[in-house]
Amino acid sequence: MERLEAYGFSAAMSGTFLLSCLLFAAINRRQRGPYMDEVFHVPQAQAYCHGRFLQWDPMITTLPGLYLVSVGVVKPAAWLFGWTGSVVCSAGMLRFINLLFSAGNFYLLYLLLFKIHQKNKAVCGFQRILSTVTLAMFPTLYFFTFLYYTDPGSVFFTLFAYLMCLYGNHKTSAFLGFCGFMFRQTNIVWTVFCAGNVVAEKLNEAWKTELQKKKDEKISYGKGPFSDMIRILQFLVGYLVSPKNLVTLTALTWPYILLVIVFIGFVFINGGIVVGDRSSHEACLHFPQLFYFLSFTVFFSFPHLLTPTKLQKFLLSLRKHPVQYSLIALISLFLIWKFTYVHKYLLADNRHYTFYVWRKVFQRHELVKYLLIPVYIFAGWSFADTLKSKSIFWMLMYFVCLLAATVPQKLLEFRYFILPFLIYRLNIPFPSLYRQLLELAFYIVVNAVTFYLFLNRTFQWPNSDEIQRFMW
Repeated sequence: MERLEAYGFSAAMSGTFLLSCLLFAAINRRQRGPYMDEVFHVPQAQAYCHGRFLQWDPMITTLPGLYLVSVGVVKPAAWLFGWTGSVVCSAGMLRFINLLFSAGNFYLLYLLLFKIHQKNKAVCGFQRILSTVTLAMFPTLYFFTFLYYTDPGSVFFTLFAYLMCLYGNHKTSAFLGFCGFMFRQTNIVWTVFCAGNVVAEKLNEAWKTELQKKKDEKISYGKGPFSDMIRILQFLVGYLVSPKNLVTLTALTWPYILLVIVFIGFVFINGGIVVGDRSSHEACLHFPQLFYFLSFTVFFSFPHLLTPTKLQKFLLSLRKHPVQYSLIALISLFLIWKFTYVHKYLLADNRHYTFYVWRKVFQRHELVKYLLIPVYIFAGWSFADTLKSKSIFWMLMYFVCLLAATVPQKLLEFRYFILPFLIYRLNIPFPSLYRQLLELAFYIVVNAVTFYLFLNRTFQWPNSDEIQRFMW
């Protein structure tokens, strides 16, 4: 990092943290007690603070990583500063843990942007810092910085594992992946993604060698997407059935394989992936979740995905490949028809934005979910188009992990989209400065509206004296 860029990064990180501290103070003044899922998380952490490690709230569905880290931070701090009484492990003190994770995420996002795009000499330090600030303020993640939820810590350990993977420190990456798994079990998917990065790199090297060999032998291939797909599948099968290649890949990825074995053992012993209350977290094949994620991504990345140039390119692609797009539309129609699920929480809890998205859009008419198919197809095409600088094997691995992270979820919950979105956004080429500034301005506006609604537009349910607030 050059000196000027280091000063700029330090100023941006300090300024963002100061702003977050001021907002943190405002939120804690208005909402002193636990809110929403905090009513489970805060008492559980407080039980750990008092040494009651065998006490467990059966309504909690995640492993105790958040509470263990919290006790590991708060207890030494209390001893160091002489804190006693209710301030130790209070709701405000526990929420502050996530503010620290947020600062860590800021640093990790910068390092990841630097590492992933290090070969692009056209990217200047200011653009890296600007993108870091933007992603650190990604609205869905940034909101939960100020509540005692698992998201900031889950993102921290997963991004850290990804960074170590990119630097080739695979044992450290797998250990950090285990920490992420302790925050949220579904993070095992992103451990597989880290292993997939290693595999994709080896496959890409072998694929380039194969292409060069065929070129030297002057062997010609049929043209078209289906021909390319068949060639790639043939190559994959040929590569992966080779014992020598399998031994090489196993030697490179054994720390991740070991963690996956631990995960399988956990699922077998636990009788499922969810701990605690399983009745509201049943796995299913909810394929429209992929469509919701693509729409979510277009909304939050519209400066990059929703441009006149992209619309023009999409229409041109549509005219060139009508049969393929018709087939995609029919498959999408079938998946929506047979695999749309509506969770009871989505219909019952009017504190979440997803409640209003579902009511105002999808419940307007039975046909709405089908009429949105052209939007989903464009979103998917634009999404893939921005990743075309990545190798086909990287895209294949990411897509498999995206399906594994989203499709089994019955509940439409924007928090489930945070990690796949961040990994996508980190890997797309740097946009123009204008688009970066537009993206940051949009995030600031969305955050301002979100926090205004949370703090000032409170309401009450009938037969309840508790104050309710709108949130992601």
